Amino acid sequence: MKTTYVFVLLSLVMQTLWSQNTIQGKVSDTNNNDPLVFVNVYLPELEKGTVTDENGEFTLKNIPNGNYKIVISFIGYETYSQTISLPLSESLDISLASSIIEMEEIIISTPFHKLQSENVMKVERKSTKELRVQGAVNLTDGITNIAGVNTVSTGMSIGKPVIRGLSSNRVLVYTQGVRLENQQFGDEHGLGINEAGIESVEVIKGPASLLYGSDALGGVLYLNPERFADENTSEGNLRARYFTNTQGFNSSAGFKSSGSEFKFLFRGSVSEHSDYETEDYRVTNTRFKEQDFKAGLGYQKNSFKTELRYNINRSKLGIPEEIGVQNTNITPLEPFQEITNHIFSSKSTVFFNNSSLDFTLGYTYNDRKEFEDHHHHEEEHEDEGDVEDEDHDEHDENEEAALHMKLKTFNYNVKYNLPKLGRFETIVGVQGMNQVNTNYGEELLIPNATTNDFGVLATSHIHFETLDIQLGARFDNRQIDIENSFNRNFNSFNGALGVKTNVFNKLTARLNFASGFRAPNLSELASDGTHEGTNRYEIGNADLSNEQNFQTDFALEFKNEHVEIFANAFYNIINDYIFLSPNGEFIDEDPVFLYLQDNARLYGGEFGFHFHPHPLDWLHVETSFETVTGQLDDDSYLPLIPANTLNNTVRVEFEKDWLKEGFAFIKYSSVFDQNNVNEFETTTEGFNLLSAGFGGTVNLFGNNLDISVAATNITNEKYINHLSRLKPDGIFNIGRNISFGLNYTL
Repeated sequence: MKTTYVFVLLSLVMQTLWSQNTIQGKVSDTNNNDPLVFVNVYLPELEKGTVTDENGEFTLKNIPNGNYKIVISFIGYETYSQTISLPLSESLDISLASSIIEMEEIIISTPFHKLQSENVMKVERKSTKELRVQGAVNLTDGITNIAGVNTVSTGMSIGKPVIRGLSSNRVLVYTQGVRLENQQFGDEHGLGINEAGIESVEVIKGPASLLYGSDALGGVLYLNPERFADENTSEGNLRARYFTNTQGFNSSAGFKSSGSEFKFLFRGSVSEHSDYETEDYRVTNTRFKEQDFKAGLGYQKNSFKTELRYNINRSKLGIPEEIGVQNTNITPLEPFQEITNHIFSSKSTVFFNNSSLDFTLGYTYNDRKEFEDHHHHEEEHEDEGDVEDEDHDEHDENEEAALHMKLKTFNYNVKYNLPKLGRFETIVGVQGMNQVNTNYGEELLIPNATTNDFGVLATSHIHFETLDIQLGARFDNRQIDIENSFNRNFNSFNGALGVKTNVFNKLTARLNFASGFRAPNLSELASDGTHEGTNRYEIGNADLSNEQNFQTDFALEFKNEHVEIFANAFYNIINDYIFLSPNGEFIDEDPVFLYLQDNARLYGGEFGFHFHPHPLDWLHVETSFETVTGQLDDDSYLPLIPANTLNNTVRVEFEKDWLKEGFAFIKYSSVFDQNNVNEFETTTEGFNLLSAGFGGTVNLFGNNLDISVAATNITNEKYINHLSRLKPDGIFNIGRNISFGLNYTL
């Protein structure tokens, strides 16, 4: 009898694992029933896609049994999204309605992979192509074009994302589906990711600890890697951009190919920039070099799919201190950082009839070296003019790094998507991390230590006719073992509840409540030394407790054929907020700063509208305003809070016989005075920046060539951003910059 039961069970399992299906369908225009050609058809859970042929028809093969979301998208039409159950009894007949609004994409950073219009949580999404055509020098520069997102910058090469006033370890960065760990605690530590091979950027604004654990207290910057090619297709491209201000360039080359089972891609890129220029001077040692390589290998057979990705990024970044040498060399002077970052990731899914198991593994190896300024040649130049023209402080190749740290991080994320039960979609999972920090340099900023995280979570999405609810809970434990010192153990329980409803036919409301937490980092717990670049002596506090926050987020969106209006407001309470404060003492001529805790609050939001009048459907007028205020319980202001900003954009889109997907835009940004400053900051004057650009796609030798030209700070205004780390020295941000971009598809 036992043998019979085992045989039946194995038969059911084998039927689940080996049942394969073919999805066939046709896509047409709702108004005239004409077939639509080259429409994108995509199954996000399987990461499998194709396009319609000249008859509007498509075929997707080797699809296992189960429930899958199918997404149909095409420029000029509303995006279609529907869950289908396989096997199908008949082919799909799908009609798309025309729309002037940009087509929607699936949001990957949220657990149920829905379109933004279906999401309970508001998530901002931008493709890296959109950021490039606006003239962004790199990824950290580009994300400032996303509402509610800024960067704490040190020149052009070093930038840290700021989401609604929170940054550093309060904002978690994900890339290749795994958390990025690269010593985020430092003010002068950059993102460390090249935009080449990144398809889009998603931003969760607010606590996301339910989904991601510690360090997602302020939000998540989620970087989606480049997709593999559609099945049985291949594609290559060459991309280059030149920037007049830095006389620098970004270039990349990539190729990808997919068969019925195996698929692969690779992309290499090089960036080199000299010191950026203002109206009066070049900002010495803002030069940088970067090399990046990304590769991916995917496999899908029956009810199993997997992909492996690897990224190595090597960068050499100058750290500016004062205005000195004036030239256009690209080799950084001392002080500078030399950083190598390796990211390995593995993402796999096993599909059952009505459920699936996802498991993601990641390993990050961050090798950081910082070389100090020894002023080698200062005494060799008696003439002041000679000093201006020569590269003093050049690096001796045999010189050892003053600060050398290696951070090795292994993380895992296992989630089970339960069978859909009526209106309920539910996910349960476990996440964890093992991290080892080791010092090799002559200086010690943070100690050798081992960190272990473990978290367990459950979340559900409940869909009603006019109402969607998402809720969940999570428990986390973090253990920090500091070598030859002390151990700390941190626990936290967090939850989230969100509701989305259509108040009227065209008006959508979202209300979210979420808690989050952040355990103190090594710098806050155990630092004891001078933090180079900040000119302060930092002393950690071994008695710090978790930061714990609770945020209320309310969003309203009105959308019809010609007008979109949105209003997002938030109120964020953070208990035991960790901050630095001077104690009035000096060590080695540097002021001593201690880590303290107090309760804090941040509040504000983003507001705007998008107008595209009929019959001028090619015209888009967009306006947005963003504001955030941060205060401690004693009503003093938090440091590094971005100033209020108003953006106005006029954009046109057009099609010609010789130019496809043509566009042009003009943007006027007004950044207001920042007078709500911390007692250790100074106020910052507001400024206005004018930008413009145009581009499109032409056919060259039978292939597409994308062309774009963008100009930023056209009036060459002299200004200082409140979040610039060069502000205390009165150093201006970048002046006028014109970029020329080419992208040739092979």
